[in-house]
Amino acid sequence: MKYSELKQQAYEANMELNNRGLVLYTWGNVSQLDRDLGVYAIKPSGVPYEKLTAGDMVVVDLDNRVVEGKLRPSSDTRTHTHLYRHFEKIGGVTHTHSTYAAAWAQAQMEIPCFGTTHADYAYGAIPCTAVMTDEQIKRDYEEETGVQITDAFVQRNPLETPMVIVAGHAPFTWGKDAREAVYNAVVLEEIARMAYLTKTINPSVAPLKQEIVDKHYLRKHGKDAYYGQK
Repeated sequence: MKYSELKQQAYEANMELNNRGLVLYTWGNVSQLDRDLGVYAIKPSGVPYEKLTAGDMVVVDLDNRVVEGKLRPSSDTRTHTHLYRHFEKIGGVTHTHSTYAAAWAQAQMEIPCFGTTHADYAYGAIPCTAVMTDEQIKRDYEEETGVQITDAFVQRNPLETPMVIVAGHAPFTWGKDAREAVYNAVVLEEIARMAYLTKTINPSVAPLKQEIVDKHYLRKHGKDAYYGQK
């Protein structure tokens, strides 16, 4: 099959999401993009993880047309497509309803950078989108979810902060591929949990000073980064 490798990558990423405990039942999806071919593989809608196979993955193009697959793609497909079309350097997208990140979404609040764990993986606060308008709801809801996200990044670099809180909904994350997008979803959930506990311990806590944020983010991601092995 032409897209077997792409579907396998998407399948493995979806199962990793399940294995990490970030989804219940069918509450999540991951996609893997092949930008050269202009298509991506995504989890089918409503299929429980314990029944999922690589062959179930649905291949969709960047006009939301099914290219290969017998099942309907995720109901969030148009959101994934919107992100791929607007964030041109990403190759994987993950959506969950993980508990702590979803709680921040339901509170309609960004996640401030309170510590260096956060700063290691996201530069500054993790943004929360605007609440979707009535006009947007009446249009293409999933497409407009993507619009909510890209509007939140008009003055942000989506590669520096590869995660977002969608107000009243749940988180999305992305990366160079599906595996990295799932990794960022795991990181986001832990950051969200830490931030919640931090605010519980000290409700008046201020965000981490910018100089420390810069130091931690740039030592890992900057042009002179020295974290890890070469």
